[in-house]
This record gives sequence, C-alpha cells and structure tokens, in this order.
Amino acid sequence: MFESLSQRLSSTVERLRGRGRLTEANIRESMREVRIALLEADVALPVVQALIQRVQVRAIGQEVMKSLTPGQALIKVVRDELTVVMGSANTDLNLAAAPPAIVLVAGLQGAGKTTTVAKLGRFLRERRKKKVMVVSCDVYRPAAIEQLRTLAGQCEILFHPSTPDQSPVDIGAAALDAAKKNFADVLIVDTAGRLHVDAEMMEEIKQLHASLNPVETLFVVDAMTGQDAANTAKAFSDALPLTGVILTKTDGDARGGAALSVRYITGRPIKFVGAGEKTDALEPFHPDRLAQRILGMGDVLSLVEDVERKVDQEQAQKLAEKVMKGKRFDLNDMKSQLEQMVNMGGMASLIDKLPGMGAMSEQVKAKVNDKQVVHMIAIINSMTRKERRHPDLLKGSRRARVARGSGQQPADVNRLLKQYQQMEKMMSKLGSGGMKGMMRQMKGAMKGMGGMGGPGGLPR
Repeated sequence: MFESLSQRLSSTVERLRGRGRLTEANIRESMREVRIALLEADVALPVVQALIQRVQVRAIGQEVMKSLTPGQALIKVVRDELTVVMGSANTDLNLAAAPPAIVLVAGLQGAGKTTTVAKLGRFLRERRKKKVMVVSCDVYRPAAIEQLRTLAGQCEILFHPSTPDQSPVDIGAAALDAAKKNFADVLIVDTAGRLHVDAEMMEEIKQLHASLNPVETLFVVDAMTGQDAANTAKAFSDALPLTGVILTKTDGDARGGAALSVRYITGRPIKFVGAGEKTDALEPFHPDRLAQRILGMGDVLSLVEDVERKVDQEQAQKLAEKVMKGKRFDLNDMKSQLEQMVNMGGMASLIDKLPGMGAMSEQVKAKVNDKQVVHMIAIINSMTRKERRHPDLLKGSRRARVARGSGQQPADVNRLLKQYQQMEKMMSKLGSGGMKGMMRQMKGAMKGMGGMGGPGGLPR
C-alpha cells in the first residue's frame, strides 16, 4: 500500500531536506507536487484540500521558515498532518463490558467481511487471550455460514451454528445465550453482506443492532475501492452508530487513498487493516507509523513487534548458542532462517518497514521476489540430511541431482551454496570472537563514517 504515493512524496521532500533556507515559492511548489501525489493516490478531494492547507499554514509560519533545518522541519510537518488526517493514534477495541462483549460486523459483499470476522476472532484469542465465539446472521448466503464454520475451526475459536430459515434477530439472541453458557469473553456477529446501501437490508441490520446493543460496531471496507470506500463508510455511519472501520485488501492497494480518506470523511477511526488472505493477516492500524512509511521513514516499531511475535525465540536462542560455541552454521540453519523470513511476511514486507527503503525504485523492489526464497527452501529440502549437515559433500553430480529434485537449474543451486558460504563465513567470525568479535565487526563497519566519537567511529 502507498507505493506510488510514497515514492512521489519521498522525492518531493528529499529535494528540500538539504536546503539551508526555504522560501514561500519553494513551499508552494512542493505543496503543488504533494497535492498531485495525493489526488493520484485516489485520496478524496476534501481531504487533500484540508491536508494541504494545514501543512501550508504551518510551513510558512515560524515552525519551518525560522528553523535551522527547514527541509527536515517541513518533512516533520507533513508527517504530523498525515497522522492527524488518519486519526493521530491507534484506537483499540472497547471490550469493557460484562462478558460476552458483542462486536457487530457490517459491510458490502466482496469486501472480505466473513474472513475478517474470523481474523478478528483469531487476533483476540492469540494476542488478547480472549475466549471468542463467532456467528453468521447472513441468512441469504448459506455458503457464508459454512465459510465461517470452516474459518472458525482453523482459528480455534467457537462457532455458533445458524440456518437460512432463522431471522437474524433470532440468530443473534441464540448466539448470545450460547456465548454466555460457554463463558465466552467476546461474541463476534457477522451480518448479511450488501451489494450496495440497500434500505431494506439496512433496516434489518438496525433491528439486529438494537436487539444486541453491541459495544463495537465495525464496518469492513475494501481498500482497493479508493474514494468509494470512504463514501460507503460514510453512508453506513449515517445509518448505524459505527465505532470503527476495518480496511481489507490493503496488500493489493498500491494507492492508499482509502486509508487517508476514511477517518476524515466518516469521523470514525480505522481500527484494523487486513493485508493478506491468511487468518493471521490482521493488524492494528497505527496512523503515526503509517505516516512514517508513506514518507519512506520505515516502521521499525512494527518490525520489532513482528520479530517478537513471529520469530521462534527458542530456535533463535539455540542458533545463537550454537554459533557462540564455534559449531558450524549448516544448511539446516539457513533453511530455518529463510522460513522465519517467509513467516514474517517475506522480503517485501520487511523492506517496506525498513527506514530509507521508501525511495527505492519499483524496478529494484520488483527484484525482491519472495518466490526466490521459496525456491531456496525447496533446493535445501531436496538435499539429504547428511548433505545439509555437511555442505562440502555437494559436488557436481550431487548438485545436479538436487537441481532436478527441486525443479530448479544447477545455477540456482550454485547461487544458493554461494550465499550459504557467505552466511557461514560471517557466523564463524561471530563464533570465534564471541561478543568481542561482534564488536570488532561493528567497529570495522563504521570506520570512515566520521564524526561519531573515537577511532573507528565508536565512542571513546
């Protein structure tokens, strides 16, 4: 998400970064480019006008014009105002109610509503340690009921069955009773999808809302619909007391207009974003972090959270101990590292969160292909256990066999082994020198940077 907008904004503010002073003409020209970038990203016109006006007022004032580093000050202003437009800070779910806390989920057909219900259930079970039950009130699509049943099983959450001959209000009442009997902390109610804002079906969801009195009423909207996402959310917020929005399919949206428009137009916060088909692909929405990513500053906090949550800490500790004892880093270890990378969302996800990567060209980003990582894992899987432990055994005939077994070319096997040798060499240096060896490597890497303290760039 935001690839095109990020590139345009990053290049615009980068030109101003080193300026000793800025003039009103510089700022006006920059704001014109920012305005075009936002409109091309399908951000709603009222949002663009409000954002540009706020940035311009602050930029031409004392805050930027009198700053010692006006270029950096302007970047900070743009970041701050992007954050404000998207909602300032993450807005958490309000589950402070007598159990079960009821969460009602609404949305148009095709927005990924039923999948999002299951994702939210898994999120609450895994990260909030809640006992969750889900139920489908979509009596018009029996397939939606079965879909939720299947997803609930995958997410290890409770499922309350329903049938098309029941009314949504009756289903909701029965599910609430079942949730109480099962001592569930949260009951998530999936409502019937709508192809458009339909008066009759809106009345039905109003009745369901009135009978359940949920603590959270969330609207699921497809990010790829751009400005329409914000307009549809506005129509629903006028009909229902929405407490928040969940943006789905953000991984397929290169523009990001919906994320920048929904909060401003509806007045309702974006609480979660869905970025993938897997049931763990739901993340809390952090406007401040996203603003930094848009400007190419990365998102180190989210990266750290990903590492803490998705990396096998026990496995990482075993590898660290193995290396420090001087034992050889083998192809099993390399395979484990590659699998951890895939588990964290792949290279594209990592690059998106690293500072300074926003300015990378699309051609360079396109070369960062997660398929290559999958192919590398396949090559290692085609080796025998002995070959993985002793890579030196992999000579010509063995390499050809591994290539055939993995469906790759011998050149791909050679490339992997070369990368392995580089990793093994680095690990052996860390092991032989222990912590002192690591510090020496850091010291060597920082030589020549200057202005950072003692010899080699490290503090004295």
